[in-house]
This record gives sequence, structure tokens and C-alpha cells, in this order.
Amino acid sequence: MITARQRFMRVSAIALLLGSAGLAQAQSLDMLKGLAGGASGSMASGSLGNAAGVIEYCLKNNYLSADGASGVKDQLMSKIPGGKPAADPGYVDGSQGILTGSDGKKMDLTGGGLKQEVTRKACDFVLKQAKGMI
Repeated sequence: MITARQRFMRVSAIALLLGSAGLAQAQSLDMLKGLAGGASGSMASGSLGNAAGVIEYCLKNNYLSADGASGVKDQLMSKIPGGKPAADPGYVDGSQGILTGSDGKKMDLTGGGLKQEVTRKACDFVLKQAKGMI
């Protein structure tokens, strides 16, 4: 059985870790929960353009392999209204590593450390989601 003091120490340690890691790490942990099913899917990409841009970012930064992702990205890009991905704000954000959720919340996928693992999971998640969009 965990004593009240042990519980307090654990909570304090977690708070200290999150506080020292900064807001970006807290966002990463929230996003990881969302990707694992702990949230209502709010970090799923909110648009074709954003999904295509995120996949582009993930490919460029070696979070996804070209074999499995390039074709999906190309098919998504062909469906972007107007046929000009560079003019689509969702695509532009995504290609810079900004995942925009269906609820409008944005998650910056750039960075190192723990965030790289979250970014890798986000890239896999968006790729799976994108396959359902095409």
C-alpha cells in the first residue's frame, strides 16, 4: 500500500519533471496520450492538406520511410482543393512540423529528446489516418 507521503513524493517528482521539461514536453505527453487513445482523437490531423504536410515533414526528417509514405502523401496532395499544396495553410503548417488537430489545437512536432519519440508516433498515426482519407 502506498502511503500518503509516497504518493505526494511521486506527484511532486512528476510535477518537477514536467515543470523542468517545459510546456513543449507537457504538450508532447498530452499528445502521446491522445495517440494512445486516451483522448477523443483531437490530435488527428484536421485536413487533407495538414496530413500531407505532416507526412512530408516526417519523410524529410526520417520519421517515416519513403516506401510506405510517399505514395500516400502524393495521393493526398492530389486531393487538395485548387491543386496547389503550397497555397494550402494546413499543408504549409504540416510541412514545417505543425500538426493541426480536428479541434484546431496545434502541436509542434519539431525538437529532440523525448519529443522525437512522440513525433515518431505522431507520424505513424497521421500516416494511418491518411490512408483512410484516400
